[in-house]
Amino acid sequence: MSDLPFGFGVPDRDPERRGESGGQGGGGTGPGGTGPGGNDPFGLGALFGAVGGPGGAGGDPSDLLGKMPLFAELQKLMSWSGGPVNWDLARQGAISALAPGHQPTSAGEQAAAEALRLADLWLDQVTELPSGIDRGLAWSRVEWVEQTLPAWTALIDPLAERVVAAMTSALPAEAASIAGPLAGIMGQMGGVMFGAQVGQALAKLADEVATSTDVGLPLGPTGAGVLVPQNVAAFGEGLDRPEDEVRLFLALREAAHQRLFAHVPWLRQQLTDAVHAYARGIHVDREAIERGLQDAMSGMEGGIDPSDPESIQRLLGSGVLEPEETPEQQMALRRLETMLALVEGWVDSIVAAAAADRLPGHSALAETMRRRRASGGPAEQTFATLVGLQLRPRRLRDASTVWGAMTQQHGATERDRLWSHPDLLPTSDDLDEPMDFVARQGAADPFAELTDGLDAQSTETPEQGEQSPGDEDGGTAPRA
Repeated sequence: MSDLPFGFGVPDRDPERRGESGGQGGGGTGPGGTGPGGNDPFGLGALFGAVGGPGGAGGDPSDLLGKMPLFAELQKLMSWSGGPVNWDLARQGAISALAPGHQPTSAGEQAAAEALRLADLWLDQVTELPSGIDRGLAWSRVEWVEQTLPAWTALIDPLAERVVAAMTSALPAEAASIAGPLAGIMGQMGGVMFGAQVGQALAKLADEVATSTDVGLPLGPTGAGVLVPQNVAAFGEGLDRPEDEVRLFLALREAAHQRLFAHVPWLRQQLTDAVHAYARGIHVDREAIERGLQDAMSGMEGGIDPSDPESIQRLLGSGVLEPEETPEQQMALRRLETMLALVEGWVDSIVAAAAADRLPGHSALAETMRRRRASGGPAEQTFATLVGLQLRPRRLRDASTVWGAMTQQHGATERDRLWSHPDLLPTSDDLDEPMDFVARQGAADPFAELTDGLDAQSTETPEQGEQSPGDEDGGTAPRA
């Protein structure tokens, strides 16, 4: 799966990962890239490369669709009008790319439901947040794709729409004239290209996710706890642990996520808003692009020749059309990274509390989960694809430290109370010094001064010369 957000490559934000092979901004190819650097917005290089085939550049778009195998196969999808991402193509592409799987058996469905029920019973003893599951389900990989599409649509459409608007407004006149023969179908092709990339990403995820919350967001129907039996089995391969232990460990994580998202009503929206805040910040400096375009063309052998699709492809791969990341986007990404780390850290903490003394293989299973994150698990891959965010394992470790220390020093009630308002949660700066944050908790209610002041004013008697609301002359009470 490409780790470029809709074909864009941005520098790796994590100084610990810069320079690693395969990191963000590194070399490689993929749906969003044309070669080293992968700098090809929307994969347009492939589009223009195809124009050099039968029909050639400058041909009629309708002839192009009929003559070229690539477009002939997609011609039926070109009537899509449901938004910036062709979700029909995304669904079909994801399902067709999935490795052969099996529909869960009735025994598998029962095992999943029982594991989720037992997980809820264990979690009842370590957190005051009540269960968020009213039914336990077992999904195949195909069902995971189909059942999570509504959540993906709501998350991705605003981002893709903003990318299209930014690139359209910033395309230099010369490049726009070069693309003139295809102007009539560029909008629909954008939807096709987005759909193809999203479909590939969903297929990759469906091969790996074991629950409906593995990516850090609740993707399934409200109240549904979900296990994907085929991927549960794959998670346990090589661990030498019984299958029911592996299933229960993952059920504990699913049930913990569901509790959090069900009873912290603002959490889902905060995560979604952080992604959309990034999208709102996408813009392209047209003057900078025009300067880069001139430099790129002057440095290319033979310059730009409208009749030579390869020259256009080289231009798209040069990186001059990449949007620069703004301070506002950096802030949104930092907030998203922190929120996801806090969610995962809380889940790690309460699952450990519930399972450490009951599940013999908990340590081995938890370590497997940590290694999975460090090497790029579903959550890390998803957000790298969507917004170019490289989740840092260090943030997850710091968040886990906060929740574990809160439990030890202040108890589970104080720990979970931090979820009562977003302003109570640790910030990114707090995660830099997690034990300092924990030491400040429990000594006083953060809202105590406000509430004490209001209570004091409500019990004061009116000062001399002031009238209460009930006085006969119609006077009003003093303002707080």
